[in-house]
Amino acid sequence: MKMRGRTLAVLLVVTMVLSSFLTIIVIRMNPNLGSLIGEGSTSIGYGKQIPKDMDKFVSAYNTILNSYVVKKDGKELVDGAIRGMVETLGDPHSTYMNAKEAKDFYSTLDSSFEGIGAEVTIENGKVTIIAPIKGSPSEKAGLRPRDQILKVNGESLEGLNLFEAVNKIRGPKGTKAELEILRYGMEKPITVTVIRDEIPIETVHGSTINTAKGLIGKIEISNFAEKTADDFAKTLKELESQNIKGLIIDVRGNPGGYLQSVLEIGNLIIPNHGIIVQIEDRNKRRQSYRSEMESAKYPIVALINNGSASASEILAGALQEAGNYPIVGENSYGKGTVQNPFELSDGSNLKLTVAKWLTPKGNWINGKGIIPNVKISQPDYFHATPFPENVYLKPDMNNSDVKNLQLILTGIGYNPGRMDGYFDEGTEKAVMAFQRANGLAVNGIVDQQTANQLQNKIIERIKNPENDLQLKAAIETLLKFIK
Repeated sequence: MKMRGRTLAVLLVVTMVLSSFLTIIVIRMNPNLGSLIGEGSTSIGYGKQIPKDMDKFVSAYNTILNSYVVKKDGKELVDGAIRGMVETLGDPHSTYMNAKEAKDFYSTLDSSFEGIGAEVTIENGKVTIIAPIKGSPSEKAGLRPRDQILKVNGESLEGLNLFEAVNKIRGPKGTKAELEILRYGMEKPITVTVIRDEIPIETVHGSTINTAKGLIGKIEISNFAEKTADDFAKTLKELESQNIKGLIIDVRGNPGGYLQSVLEIGNLIIPNHGIIVQIEDRNKRRQSYRSEMESAKYPIVALINNGSASASEILAGALQEAGNYPIVGENSYGKGTVQNPFELSDGSNLKLTVAKWLTPKGNWINGKGIIPNVKISQPDYFHATPFPENVYLKPDMNNSDVKNLQLILTGIGYNPGRMDGYFDEGTEKAVMAFQRANGLAVNGIVDQQTANQLQNKIIERIKNPENDLQLKAAIETLLKFIK
């Protein structure tokens, strides 16, 4: 299956740079989507007949142009009208960029792999994180799926479209993005500082795990970029040369990407020429994409969480419905639509949802996600966030930073006795015990030095595979299928 070169560039960089757009899964179907997705760049016109509704539009356009108290440029009015049409769709994945925005967007993508590394969309009028890319500044700063970004460096994102918002978020390596975040379950916003950096290009990481039943392989896929399938094939071949007895595929926090990569990877792991994905157009016509693989080689388990979106969900759904390939973790994000960019005559760009994707058995997971066979969440301390700069926490304070402190203390074995954000005597004693054990001034106050040490300890705890409950569950599940 082929993809347009420019579209491919968009996908590759979008999933990596983000500060950017939504993951765009673009496919070219013939004949099912032939009327929707044409050859090369697409130009949209009205066709031979202009709809009667356009009379009203032209009348309003002329009235505003000739009568409004402030003179307006006609092009600006047309851009606003198109944005309005897109907004009436109620679809967070359909967007419009005027000619200047489109030019800036593509030129930035062509020249930069720097940003915060989080994929975003607009949900209910708010800039919302789909997932931080694995190993990116966003992940390191503790951003989570469904976090709403309210402000960037003190500037509100209220009322901005997606392109305008991501322009505020993105920036060169080494610069700070101070984000005001509204997180699910929290009454008040929190501030998270992200240091923009170069986004990791490597998307596939392989390793092995020794078990009582022999060696098993583990492949992490951080996003589906242009070369992901090739890297996956090489990594899989290396693991198979070590005579692995089973395989774990980890797509936790993977926001999606290039559909072609999913299909090529599916060819290596979906047995019996099984269906990888189905695409359904607006007329309910479906096209199925089948694996080229014959019989299964070994059992496979996939790991997902609520940051696994789009292309990740395609892969997880294909595995889950292929037979004895269980899914472990948490419900995935739930993005079951396909987008295509259309270039308009003046260079502006309209990105529209043009189809649904369905699992092999015809299930549409949009808004629901993939439900794992084995549900398990990580320990609470996996969701701790870094302390703000120049942090200073002391007894009798009551705020979200203290609550985060209590979460970290509990995670590293210093029980404060409460988790509600009030800095009481028990919290003070826990801080003092930590300071005493780590050679710090024992005063019960969390300054920047103590905060840095706390963060280092919790990161060590999170990175230790022994504390990864989802991975341990995946190993246990896989071993049940190994003879």
